Amino acid sequence: MAKKKESDHASMPFLAHVGVLRKHILRSLVAICLGACLIGYKIHFVMDHIIFGPIHKDFLTFKLMNLVGRIFSSDDVFEMPDEFPIQVRRIFEQLNTAFYVSVVGGFILVFPYVIYEIWKFISPGLKPNEKKNSLTFFISTYFLFITGCCFGYFFVTPLTMHFGYFFNISETIKVNIDLSSYIRILLQTVLGMGLIFLLPVIVYILTSVGILTPKFLKKYRRHALVIILIIAGFITPGDIPSMLVASCPLYLLYEASILVSSLVYKRNKIETSS
Repeated sequence: MAKKKESDHASMPFLAHVGVLRKHILRSLVAICLGACLIGYKIHFVMDHIIFGPIHKDFLTFKLMNLVGRIFSSDDVFEMPDEFPIQVRRIFEQLNTAFYVSVVGGFILVFPYVIYEIWKFISPGLKPNEKKNSLTFFISTYFLFITGCCFGYFFVTPLTMHFGYFFNISETIKVNIDLSSYIRILLQTVLGMGLIFLLPVIVYILTSVGILTPKFLKKYRRHALVIILIIAGFITPGDIPSMLVASCPLYLLYEASILVSSLVYKRNKIETSS
């Protein structure tokens, strides 16, 4: 009975697939809305302890870097002001910020369920042995996404804020950072790094269906490096230090994706020959 249901799903016309996809998207959007409501309910805690964490002088990243820096010098390497100058100049800026933070936070919060809905949509078209790897797919996808978010939050964002605050071209300039500018940089960096870290999973799927090959990825490695720099510049505020910091793990992910593609490609050849 289950096999008949899967075969019926595989032979569905294009518009029927679109209808099924719409249902999965709607359920994911409902989950994101629920997550956003939870974040919005605790918005003061989220803003004070999470969103503004990377600009606190006692942030974990600054503590660790200063601890390492004291090995080579007696002074702290990274210092932040006691009060970071965040300002609001538009009347509804805080309301818009609460909305953006709630939506992005809700998406991150319910991301495992979003993965589940994606898997439910693509699973009928997969082979039996690929379906057996569903748990590995869930764990690896969520692990890579959270790792990317953490890298953007704990590494790229604090270094970006530190560089942006202390970079000075004139003593007459007073630093006052708009709330919207800070939120845009933070959310863009954290969410962008989380999604980009899913590159090995995307390569795994594309190689499994025969769209990508390891030969193609190796052939265009140099072109990929340029694209990685462009993506890193888009995710980060665009300054060179942040772009270089973000591009290093992205290139390592590309090399890891080549390895993933090679393993999947060899497995597909073995299955085809047998």
